[in-house]
Amino acid sequence: MLAQSVIENIIDAALSTGGDFAEVFAEDKVNSSIVLIGGKVERSISGKDFGIGVRIFKGTNSVYAYTNDHTEDRLIAMAKKAGQALSGEGRTEAVKLQTEKVNTIHPVTFAPLDVAKSKKVAVMRDIYQVAKNYDQLISQVTIGYNDVDQNVLIANSEGRLVEDRRIRTRLSAQTVASNGEEMQTGSYSPGAHKGFELMEDLDLSYYGSEAARIAVTMLKADECPSGQFPVIIDNDFGGVIFHEACGHGLEATSVAKGNSVFAGRLGERVAPDIVTYIDDGTLPNEWGSQNIDDEGEKTRKNVLIENGILKGYLIDKLGGRRMGMPSTGSSRRESYKFAPTSRMTNTFIAPGKSTPEEIIANTEFGIYAKYMGGGSVNPATADYNFAVNEGYIVRNGKIAEPVRGATLIGNGAKTLQKVDMVGNNLGHGQGMCGSVSGSIPANVGQPMIRVSEITVGGRRQA
Repeated sequence: MLAQSVIENIIDAALSTGGDFAEVFAEDKVNSSIVLIGGKVERSISGKDFGIGVRIFKGTNSVYAYTNDHTEDRLIAMAKKAGQALSGEGRTEAVKLQTEKVNTIHPVTFAPLDVAKSKKVAVMRDIYQVAKNYDQLISQVTIGYNDVDQNVLIANSEGRLVEDRRIRTRLSAQTVASNGEEMQTGSYSPGAHKGFELMEDLDLSYYGSEAARIAVTMLKADECPSGQFPVIIDNDFGGVIFHEACGHGLEATSVAKGNSVFAGRLGERVAPDIVTYIDDGTLPNEWGSQNIDDEGEKTRKNVLIENGILKGYLIDKLGGRRMGMPSTGSSRRESYKFAPTSRMTNTFIAPGKSTPEEIIANTEFGIYAKYMGGGSVNPATADYNFAVNEGYIVRNGKIAEPVRGATLIGNGAKTLQKVDMVGNNLGHGQGMCGSVSGSIPANVGQPMIRVSEITVGGRRQA
């Protein structure tokens, strides 16, 4: 994307006014998005994004600038101007970059650019038919398809020069069920660090029918009762609660500034011993995985909580300076328009020893959250509020009638301490995670778990 000599000149210019570290991030990205509504293509957009960002440190202060003008003179001028914000004694020693080889652990069979759009649409229409024909109550089906082919180059004043290619593909099925008086929705959105082969690897009819089933089931469901109950949260996307309410609190983005309930607590018990919480960016072909992070560090498996004890944080280079700790390969960004910071990749509760059947059978009365929806969380306090997309009453150790309108309200750190059963059926769900460095693909995951008590918001008394 850029000649090595040009990159070296940019870094030298960035440090000429007093910075002690400089980094260049170049990105060349092609993406495609198709939306099918009512069996017809409603929107089809393809785009190319190219740009370069320059980041400079002086101690724990930083400045970031970016442009899509790749001429050498403009890039050097931008780097010098950015560096002036960190004025001091300039560096005179010229940087010499050494190329590092990246071994991919995410093989791709069919790059999106090599697949005709008509073939993508054909798959989408197949899923549409499955969802639309599931039940006569299904009134609308929307199928989405997205792929991205991103090439990045990362270089810094420590001599690192590394390049990586990242290909991701995702499908979404969204349905609406209506009885003429009210409507309910259902959705499922699988994705992976793969090419178009994902469409062959997945049982796509399952996702289409499951999205429709959720909508129809919730349309026929009673209102959820409110109160404080044991709550069973199923695997897969059920992990979104701890991703939001705990995962973000373990990122240096908040820990380094003391804006986290987990700051300064390494070695302390923060959960029962049946809880181990992991972030692993090395899982082959998973949605949130990468070969390297956005500072060029190899991604790795980071055990954050082990048998209930807080063991570590997710740390980027700047956060590491502030905390006096090394990077954990956890620096990510949406694009060249964002400076990177510490972020999650594939974050999950490790499997336990209980079977799902045992968890349900040991619950006299409670709420079973089969599929979680979106929500909100305050990272500083870990207070959260999440919707349940598909829920059921558990009565006498059995799953009983479906309920709708449930919300789970609580505090992530306290909820973590109330996990009293962990299943053996680990599953991962895919989502887009937003933070100060933009929106990035991330897996959330867990086996089925039971929390002894959560405040459940509903529309009727228990």
